[in-house]
Amino acid sequence: MIDFSEIYSLFYKRLFHIGYSITRDLHLAEDVVQETFIKAMKKIETIEEDSKVGAWLSVIATRTAIDFVRIERKKKGIPMEQESFECLGKVMKQNVEEEVEIGFLVEEVYRAIRKLTHEYQDVLMLKLGQGLKENEIAHVLDLKPSTVKTRIYRARKQLKLLYLDQIGA
Repeated sequence: MIDFSEIYSLFYKRLFHIGYSITRDLHLAEDVVQETFIKAMKKIETIEEDSKVGAWLSVIATRTAIDFVRIERKKKGIPMEQESFECLGKVMKQNVEEEVEIGFLVEEVYRAIRKLTHEYQDVLMLKLGQGLKENEIAHVLDLKPSTVKTRIYRARKQLKLLYLDQIGA
């Protein structure tokens, strides 16, 4: 007769290692070991040689771990370590914070543009807001390209002065 508590203490580490090497998840590996011993208890009478218990349990653990991985894949979930999950959250949080900051900055720039004269507002809004080139802006506003370039230059210069005044305030 085989002492099951002795078998458990002898083979737990080996079975856990097998389970973890296949699932790559600590919790699933523990579940694999538990399921392996449950299956082994139900079929313990089928063992003919006591010397082959380790190999027999290893085969059960391997098949059980593969079954667990298949079940996890069907759930459309990929086992993920907690560290990877937390890292993903930090990366996403940084991107969101950066996007919000950029949004505020863009809004400040448009507010400052509205403080300029209409001739400067028009060229900057077409340049920055619509993404038009100087030649296209000249065509839309019926101006010479050199006039558009001069207005963009002067508008940017005034924006810079407004920004420096705002920082100094």
